[in-house]
Amino acid sequence: MAFEGLTDKLQQAFKKLSSKGKLNEQDVKTAMREVRMALLEADVNFLVVKNFVNRVSEKAIGADILSSLTAGQQVIKIVNEELTELMGGANAKLTHSSSAPTIYMLCGLQGAGKTTMAGKLGGMLLKQGKKPLLVACDVYRPAAIKQLQVVGESVHVEVFERGQGNPVQIAKEAIEHARYYGKDPVIIDTAGRLHIDEALMEELRQVKATVKPQEILLVVDAMTGQDAVNVAETFNKNLGVDGVILTKLDGDTRGGAAISVKAVTGKPIKFAGVGEKLTDIEPFYPDRMASRILGMGDVLSLIEKAQDSMDEKAAGELISKVKTQNFTLDDYMDQMGQMQKMGSVSDLLKMIPGMGSKMQNVEIDEDQVKKSQDKSIAIIRSMTKMERRNPDILNASRRRRIAAGSGTQVQDVNLLIKQFDQARQMMKQMIGGDRKGRMKMPFGFGR
Repeated sequence: MAFEGLTDKLQQAFKKLSSKGKLNEQDVKTAMREVRMALLEADVNFLVVKNFVNRVSEKAIGADILSSLTAGQQVIKIVNEELTELMGGANAKLTHSSSAPTIYMLCGLQGAGKTTMAGKLGGMLLKQGKKPLLVACDVYRPAAIKQLQVVGESVHVEVFERGQGNPVQIAKEAIEHARYYGKDPVIIDTAGRLHIDEALMEELRQVKATVKPQEILLVVDAMTGQDAVNVAETFNKNLGVDGVILTKLDGDTRGGAAISVKAVTGKPIKFAGVGEKLTDIEPFYPDRMASRILGMGDVLSLIEKAQDSMDEKAAGELISKVKTQNFTLDDYMDQMGQMQKMGSVSDLLKMIPGMGSKMQNVEIDEDQVKKSQDKSIAIIRSMTKMERRNPDILNASRRRRIAAGSGTQVQDVNLLIKQFDQARQMMKQMIGGDRKGRMKMPFGFGR
């Protein structure tokens, strides 16, 4: 899981601070020594670590902090603020050209996930009401064009390709195609190499000079750590990139790339790939990422995931059903499907404030969770429409029939009904008491 090792070490360092009433200068220095080691082990750039620790120490050793009864919490607050600033401060959005089409040129080394990311970016922009066009300018890697066509078809975005021709000419023709057919923006998937070479850079410079992209977005593999930062620095010097996209941020990454790249290159991280699905792309929010790294959760991203998986109309209907006690087993089954769309259970739980530390020694078998949900769905589908609408009529003989029809045990049917009743009661308690019937947000959010 991304940042898990770094999060554990930082929490151990801060736990020592929080357990004390007041702090002295030596307490802060000891904690900062542990923070320094944690960041270096996470493959964060050495100079970045040095400057970061110096800034935090300077603020934390101030007289107002050390004399405070909540000094430990205030030091953590300073670390959170400095970490946020280190990664860019605020979300860096895509910019748009004053005249259509807006052109985004993706570049990076082979294997970074550039072609897949082109599809993810196109799919995301399509959902925002745009009419994106993907352009296949990687004419060297075997099956690269076919791969882009497959991901384009999966996200319902057109792909422009001219086979293994001249990449510069292909890009030029793609822009003319986009203007004629009203496609905007244009996302150019350029060729990569296993390592940086002059031939690659020269080709990219020619494409840049020909199409004059609004933004050059560098795709780097977060799992390569400090190497990703070195790649970003080299590409930036040769091309002048406008932003970075980190892929595989959900993998076993130590965090060095996410923390270092803005400080080293001066270019913001704009998006992050957080899974294998073509919908697994998120805008990069430095403040939210800092909270995740420190184990403080990320409620805003959790809310957005929920909103993405359920439209406003469906949410309104669900609230109405719960209020009028018309929440059925069909609705419960739909909710299980929505949860599966939101991602892994462990990742969702870690977004809840306070749960990060509690999840450290807890291993969730995602396959087992899915099997359990699939079993529940099979049980519900074995019921009649009347039984789904009114589970109270499920007597012993009905439950035996349902168990036999779903290939489960009567105990499984009983457990499902119990879980359904608990979910129904919990959702009823979450309904707000205001006139609009809005859902109460946990942890004081949304009020």
